[in-house]
Amino acid sequence: MGSRIVTFAFFASLASPVWAETCREDVAWVRGDFGTARFSIDVADDASERAQGLMHVPEMPQSKGMLFVYDAPSPVAFWMKNTLIPLDMLFINENGVIEKIHANAIPHDETAIPGGMNIQYVLEINGGLSDRLGISAGDELRHPSISKANWVCE
Repeated sequence: MGSRIVTFAFFASLASPVWAETCREDVAWVRGDFGTARFSIDVADDASERAQGLMHVPEMPQSKGMLFVYDAPSPVAFWMKNTLIPLDMLFINENGVIEKIHANAIPHDETAIPGGMNIQYVLEINGGLSDRLGISAGDELRHPSISKANWVCE
């Protein structure tokens, strides 16, 4: 429990309150019963960027991630081929709601990781971080690419 509070305090200290910061392409917010978390992100919104993903990345800061953006909701599956670090994959619907979390995906594993049938966004963060922060299915993502968002960018 103590580590969750320390970790959350770290993320909470990264920026001003959510309502005071405008939405930006390089920032994604997650909110839920745990509070809010801010991630500096790279966006993968075309086929070649999505195919590359986080392959060959040797390390990633705790406050960093990658947001995969698809044109429309669809079934998605990921794998960890050529990925060097463990990742949490947050599978998100068209409204920005987290449908499923696959925690601690194993580096180099070529086993398919299905995300669900109607997924439009996938946020990858460091492995184990969603559990440490308390992020769970039903929490919401805020980012300018989510046109039908429950948590609207202003």
